[in-house]
Amino acid sequence: MSLPQHSHVTAEYSEFSQEERALLIQVAHDSILSALENRKIPLDSPNPHLNEPRGAFTSLYLQGELRGCVGYVLPVGSVYRAVIDTARAAAFEDTRFFPVTIEEAPQLEIELSILSPPRAIAAEDVEVGRHGLLISMAGHRGLLLPQVPNERNWDRITFLEQTCRKAGLPLDAWKHGALIEAFTAEIFGEK
Repeated sequence: MSLPQHSHVTAEYSEFSQEERALLIQVAHDSILSALENRKIPLDSPNPHLNEPRGAFTSLYLQGELRGCVGYVLPVGSVYRAVIDTARAAAFEDTRFFPVTIEEAPQLEIELSILSPPRAIAAEDVEVGRHGLLISMAGHRGLLLPQVPNERNWDRITFLEQTCRKAGLPLDAWKHGALIEAFTAEIFGEK
């Protein structure tokens, strides 16, 4: 297996080694294929570091186009298990797309975003390109990953507004009492 080609870190350091990254990419592929083949895979990592709780997102690409993206911002289990679950969910449960087929599975390119725990932050301290955002208010919650504002050339204000939009809130809710939380992500994959 080849090591992940693409690597982007929004934190100051890389927490995951190349071997750990390769293992997580491989388990994402295997989780999708095993679901299509109706077979079980081990749910516990052979690597103790990958048993630590983390939020994670899996993005799937087919011929350069997004084919699915699902994740958990809060850790619901180990990073290893989160990658298994989010890869399957991105392949089969992202309602924007038809489920991945057995013919498509070997062609998928996977990008993983492993998240730090979110923490409250002041709007003026949000750094585009470093932080992902989670904005909550009155039962609504929206999340955007750190790479989104860079991909769309957004400034800090637009990033805050678009996260409010994703939450179904008014664009200026971040100025009027919404809880703003930031997280960082280590992003790597084959794309």
